[in-house]
Amino acid sequence: MAKATSTPRAASPGAIDNPVAGLLTAEGILTEEGERVAAVSDDTLRALYRWMVIARRLDQEGLNLQRQGELGLWGPIQGHEASQVGGALAMRDTDWIFPYYRDFAMAAVRGIDPGAVLTIFRGLRHGAWNPNEYRFGPFVIPVGTQVPHAVGYALGCKLDGEDTVTLTCFGEGATSTGDWHEAMNFAGVFQAPVVFLCQNNQWAISVPINEQVAGRIVDRAAGYGMPGVRVDGSDALTIYAAVKMASDHARAGNGPYLIEAFSYRLGPHTTSDDPTRYRTEEEMAEWRERDPIARAAGRLRARGAWDDDFARSCETEAEERASAMRQTLVAAAPDHPGKVFDLTFANPPESLRRERDAFVAELAPEAGTEGR
Repeated sequence: MAKATSTPRAASPGAIDNPVAGLLTAEGILTEEGERVAAVSDDTLRALYRWMVIARRLDQEGLNLQRQGELGLWGPIQGHEASQVGGALAMRDTDWIFPYYRDFAMAAVRGIDPGAVLTIFRGLRHGAWNPNEYRFGPFVIPVGTQVPHAVGYALGCKLDGEDTVTLTCFGEGATSTGDWHEAMNFAGVFQAPVVFLCQNNQWAISVPINEQVAGRIVDRAAGYGMPGVRVDGSDALTIYAAVKMASDHARAGNGPYLIEAFSYRLGPHTTSDDPTRYRTEEEMAEWRERDPIARAAGRLRARGAWDDDFARSCETEAEERASAMRQTLVAAAPDHPGKVFDLTFANPPESLRRERDAFVAELAPEAGTEGR
């Protein structure tokens, strides 16, 4: 039998290097010292504000389209704008993001056409973008399965000597799945350069967090040998700084990082859900007071960096993008059925090529593979 060897691991949370924790208040907001260390510029804060305004307007248009019968389903993101925009902007363009089904704002920040994204929810596409082009994985509907994808890709990049970090996002419900725990353990053991961003909106459809999670999600990080922090998920500046510092930590070879962004889903789980059956108006009103867009505007005003013309330009751009998204969706045609073969393998085996060609020929013998 081979003798087991091991690298000494931290025995307690206090022994794990945690560069973000000391820069946060008890409420999970950057301290004044934390803001100095993070050195987030006014331009970056304006970019956070701009993208959140755009994301909210696009989200509302997605809801409008579903109610008008143009989409089969929509998963609103209101309340998630800070986590998604802050997380996406904090990563380098060369890094990878592995999203879950609600990460619509992240896709927009990465440059993916929002109208193309909506074709998935109209039933026209199996995948609306090439992940390699945007370094952004497909939306994943099965809960938690994107987390092992992110860990595996991160480990591959580490083994290849690439300067790449992966960010994976999920709700608190995903932390109750086996996929999540296995991915966390694997990342901790092999020190994969991955940032885990939990968008804890406190509701897994109609199940409240206290009925599915024992203790705090952030405290689980220590059990996997990685640092973790819980941040205010409604404060875009704090999210941005925490994800950036966590990705720097991972990029330096220090292993994975868990960030729990504590926030609230202000809309329904999806348009098939009625949240008034399990939540009170008083609860929602309390969280509306913590609106991430208003808080970003307040930070800009406190810095003397607020500009009314800038705010109006953000609103105008958001309206233009919403109109373009609607036009793209309504004009979209279904993909050729043979397209399902295209993104399965980079170099398809001959057997799959034959299967694809036979399938396409059976659909339209006279057309061959044209139109794909």
